Parts: sequence; C-alpha cells; structure tokens
Amino acid sequence: MNQAGRDAEDRALALLEAAGLKLVARNWHCRGGEIDLIMRDGAYWVFIEVRHRGGSRFGSAADSITASKQRKLLLAAEVYLAGKGIDAPCRFDAVVSVGDARPQWLKNVFTQ
Repeated sequence: MNQAGRDAEDRALALLEAAGLKLVARNWHCRGGEIDLIMRDGAYWVFIEVRHRGGSRFGSAADSITASKQRKLLLAAEVYLAGKGIDAPCRFDAVVSVGDARPQWLKNVFTQ
C-alpha cells in the first residue's frame, strides 16, 4: 500500500471511531483476500473497504468496489467469523474519498 492509501485508511479510521465504532483489526489477511478494517458498531461486526482515488478521471472510488471485490470481501469475512467462532449480525461498509476531500462513509454497501 502506498502512502496515499495509508493516509486514506487513517482518515477512514478516525471518521469511524469518531462515530463510535470500535476497531477490532486492521488489514486482516486470509487466503481469499483482505479486509481493510474490522470494527464493532454495537452488536454488529462491520467489515470496511477503504477506497481512495487521487482524482475522478477514472470513475468514483465507490465504483471500484466491483462484484468480484465484493465476493472476496464476503469470503474473507466468512473466514474471519468462522475462525473466531462468531455468530453475530454483520454488515459491509465502505469509506471512499477522492483527492483531499473529506471521506464519505457508505453503510451497507452490499449484502450477503
């Protein structure tokens, strides 16, 4: 990950923590993929994809969360939950940003 990606992830984490979410894991990897941030929001386990674009020339940051990426996130979340023995509600959120603009938190960007 480059510095812009790390900075975007730091800004996303600060935004989510300010909203009351609690960090559980950052950059969690498994064979099927990676989850940028895993957080708790009350009873919910929240799996968060952070996307940053330097500009909008190639589309929005949200548009880059393709169906293929969603499948990888879902698989990674299933591996995480099963490995920890967790049976709880979860959701998939995204934090997207372009350039120096304030990041946007998109809740429930896709469902299982």
